[in-house]
Amino acid sequence: MNIDAQRAIDRYAGVPICAFLSLVDRLLPRRAPATPPRNILIVLLSEMGSLVLAQPMFARLKERYPGAAVHILLLGKNREVVDMLGVVPRENVIAIDDGSLVAFARDSLSALRRLRATGIDVVIDCELFARISAIFSYLSGAAVRVGFHRHTQEGLYRGSLVNRPVMYNPYRHMSRQFLTLANAIESTSSPVGKDEADDGAALESPMLDFTQRELDDVAERLRADFPAIAGKPLALVYAGGGVLPVRAWPLAHFQSLSTALLRDGYAVAAIGLPADRPEGEAIVAHCANPLCVNLAGWTRSVRELVALFRHAALLVTNDGGPAQFSPLARIPTVALFGPETPALYAPLGGRVECMHRALPCSPCLTAYNHRRTPCDGDNQCLKRIAPDEVLARARAVADHPSASGADTRA
Repeated sequence: MNIDAQRAIDRYAGVPICAFLSLVDRLLPRRAPATPPRNILIVLLSEMGSLVLAQPMFARLKERYPGAAVHILLLGKNREVVDMLGVVPRENVIAIDDGSLVAFARDSLSALRRLRATGIDVVIDCELFARISAIFSYLSGAAVRVGFHRHTQEGLYRGSLVNRPVMYNPYRHMSRQFLTLANAIESTSSPVGKDEADDGAALESPMLDFTQRELDDVAERLRADFPAIAGKPLALVYAGGGVLPVRAWPLAHFQSLSTALLRDGYAVAAIGLPADRPEGEAIVAHCANPLCVNLAGWTRSVRELVALFRHAALLVTNDGGPAQFSPLARIPTVALFGPETPALYAPLGGRVECMHRALPCSPCLTAYNHRRTPCDGDNQCLKRIAPDEVLARARAVADHPSASGADTRA
């Protein structure tokens, strides 16, 4: 299903279902929560980058509830990310296929049966006011249901299915808000979660461990498939916009930047999913240089993409998955933001420079509009970030190619 279909179903089916289940909940007796909880479910259906931002929350849960089994409910397309991060045991991952409405309904029923059989005590709903996640939370049978709540705001209705309501704060980074969700399990403040002070300590994603064999395999494939770039420092560019194309820096800007990076002595490779191959081909055609290649769809998994980062000296990327994965490899990175803000979604740690042109209308993708922008595709917040500005920032973050310190073997 495309994102517009998902939004429509969430609104037109989700609202009446949430209203009905809220009425049912008022009529049923309250269950006493298990103390401490034995089974905790995380509902995180959104993009794969959010799984990286949620790593501190998983660590907090393991620290506070060492005897609890932590489970996660997510979309099947994000399964490989949670397996790569290792934040929950593989057998505790419940994946739902959203490729079609029939597949989604089938897997949802199967997931709910499994959750009821497991005996979930606590659900943490990490979604920003999505109704489907609130419905999953309630139907799981958990006595404690933590999630973001509108409190005194108009709109954003999803019933009263959350019984540990956390106030969504658009001024705090999402990783810290996920931590507040974890803190809210036993909180008694109003609203919940405010009784835990934020010490302001920096949050950082741990580096991903690879075997030497894994790293060598990527290097050998690069040498075999693209011998022209061997021995050159490698700059990676991600020009795709994923499910939200409005987040993409203009392709013409990526083309100009790639030409400049070639002049600086880099080999340049476009990365992404197979769906991003057209953008990669356009960059290669524009540069017309054997040192510029298209790696979109070349990596066979997200883990292999992060391994590729270990062989590169620089990454320039739109806001999205590659930006969030960059700290896992500590690759020098320039991440381009506009419709969303790095105040909420900056990657956790690593050598990352975030660029954001804060126009009066930016950011326009928020929890309050279910990430549906009024921009109509005219993302001036990104168009006005000039290639020369990005090049200067890239030179600074990478200390220029030969001094980057990255493993640049190809």
